[in-house]
Amino acid sequence: PSVAADGAGPRAGAYRPVVLVVLLSVAMFVLTRPRLGVVAMPERRTPARAVAVVGVAGLGIALYDGLIGPGTGTFLVLAFTALVGADFVHASAMAKVVNAGTNLGALVVFAATGHVWWLLGAAMAVCNVAGAALGARMALRRGSGFVRVVLLVVVVALVAKLGYDQWVAG
Repeated sequence: PSVAADGAGPRAGAYRPVVLVVLLSVAMFVLTRPRLGVVAMPERRTPARAVAVVGVAGLGIALYDGLIGPGTGTFLVLAFTALVGADFVHASAMAKVVNAGTNLGALVVFAATGHVWWLLGAAMAVCNVAGAALGARMALRRGSGFVRVVLLVVVVALVAKLGYDQWVAG
């Protein structure tokens, strides 16, 4: 099968409308719940509920991450806030850990088949760590309200990019 110039499979564009709808739904969900993620809601953290809810959400997000990818961190943050009751700062931290794990898993799989550009990957990793350190400092200093705004800005930017790719760049 042919592979698109961006490295995605030939049907990668078929997922864009679905992702756009899901991301717009995420934005509306966050916008219509101004208290979401501002403070932790520990009552949502009962062990049985947490395991079941995170398990189901985790499977869905993992499937999405493996098939499509963009926006996975946003979905993780939303799952940790809405389903587990974490505030945005803690949810963002947990999402980073999960995302790092999934990226490490992907690296192992691609490295085993010889499909890694190590120099480019190393440069991206350094930039990713620098951005994560800067972002973590800002999140801790400015709090959950700041993380909420950044989350919404990222969702809007991703919707704009995917919309452009779908309808303009075609």
